[in-house]
Amino acid sequence: MKGCKICGISDLDTLNYIINHQYPPQFIGFICNYKKSSRYVEAKKLNELLTLDKKKSNFVAVLVKPDEEILDKIKNLPFDYYQIYDCSPEEIKKIKERYNKKIITALTVIEESDVQKYHLYSEVTDIYLFDSKGYEKSMAFDHELIKKIKINKPLMIAGDIQINDHLENYKKIADIIDISGGLETSGVKDKSKIDIFLNKIKQVYNEA
Repeated sequence: MKGCKICGISDLDTLNYIINHQYPPQFIGFICNYKKSSRYVEAKKLNELLTLDKKKSNFVAVLVKPDEEILDKIKNLPFDYYQIYDCSPEEIKKIKERYNKKIITALTVIEESDVQKYHLYSEVTDIYLFDSKGYEKSMAFDHELIKKIKINKPLMIAGDIQINDHLENYKKIADIIDISGGLETSGVKDKSKIDIFLNKIKQVYNEA
């Protein structure tokens, strides 16, 4: 698995553009319960957005310590993955079993000890995401911290990634590049930036 995730989609026009792009992302993320984020999408709007045919992409519900109320609201939506922050392995196991979803375990990183927590989630995780502790803000963390770890599951990387970055450097340490704020202009997803990013990702992962 090599590719990218575009996160924080909140309108039909942008979603339609991404899904029908020549090189669509493997994953498209929706902020389902974190209201502090400007990219938060309420349940009624989610129902509208997710009527679109996802085609080659996977839909991801981004959830910060989700409670039963939000899990119940989205349980019938066509999400392929739940991306979960701030839950224990036991809590994630219950969610995975009850709702029968693949899990992206999101680990927020400041120092190396944060990275090493991945061991705790090995039984419940399908994909690991290493992110900053910024949540609604695009913040960076030292990506060198995850260079040495050897995980036998796909590894996703986020944290203030920009379209002008040398994306091939991320390719060396992760299977999937996760981007959100880097595709925005004045806080709104920018189709021209999305196009640049998806074309660059295609080029990066096609290189030998």
